[in-house]
Amino acid sequence: MTPGDIHLLGIGGAHVDRRGQVSGTFVPGASNPGTMREEVGGGVFNALRNVVRRGARASLLSVRGGDGAGEAVARAIAEAGIEDLSSVFLDRSTPSYTALLDREGELLAGLADMALYEMAFPRQLTRSKARDAIGRAGAILCDANLPEPALAKLADAAADKPLFAIAISPAKVVRLRPVLPALTCLFLNRREAASLTDGRADARAETMVAELRKAGLERAVVTAGAGAIVAFEGERIHAIDPPEPERIVDVTGAGDALAGTAILAMLSGVPFPEAVRHGLAAAKLCIESAQSVPDHSEPAFSDALALVPEMQAMA
Repeated sequence: MTPGDIHLLGIGGAHVDRRGQVSGTFVPGASNPGTMREEVGGGVFNALRNVVRRGARASLLSVRGGDGAGEAVARAIAEAGIEDLSSVFLDRSTPSYTALLDREGELLAGLADMALYEMAFPRQLTRSKARDAIGRAGAILCDANLPEPALAKLADAAADKPLFAIAISPAKVVRLRPVLPALTCLFLNRREAASLTDGRADARAETMVAELRKAGLERAVVTAGAGAIVAFEGERIHAIDPPEPERIVDVTGAGDALAGTAILAMLSGVPFPEAVRHGLAAAKLCIESAQSVPDHSEPAFSDALALVPEMQAMA
């Protein structure tokens, strides 16, 4: 199957992302000089943009407010070439995420203002627009911005479709526990894996994978910043060291780039370990850019992929 034959439906976050980066050594409890940037982001939306840029079709079902931020979100979805199935709540504020980064681009703290997601998503998943969208899609991607009732409705409605998920944060990933057996693949980091299993973020890979399997996961990709990525599929476990970026500009969106690109590769028939390599190439390009979803040519992607080592079987 080619990317043009694939239609991925995203259900989840599409909101305003604000990123402040300090220009010197971060001093807690003090005013730190730096810069602030603002763009439209969100786990599912970022992943879908990566999918569309590689030639697939995508639709997005999200929620937003009737404010200027909501208008910015609508423009960004249209400009990305994604079908917008979102609902607008005129009396509500559009969700937002504000991140504070150190001068190397690593996250210091984040603030998520996403009350509308909590209120609106469970109702949206019961409506005919959502059911019709799920029926038309070839596969579905969600994120843990959806509260548990919405995730349960989605898992039930998508029973015969591939269903992928992005963990979002250690606080939100626990919402996925009831639907883990329904997921085709979950993308998360070690801190999120520890939160999901009540384990340790520094646990041995085999221990972490065993706990995730016990929780009901059949397949997952677990990142660790610059550390080794662990990916498992059934009884098979693979590990890979991510390629060294030429420079770290901003880590925002790297996990979403990995997820979207790896999902597209999997749906195209690429074997799981190789699909993860594709995702890591996209993540590398993202880290090296100030944009959460950077523009890059196919040759640039091929060059990045060539720098990703082969995955090594652990078991």
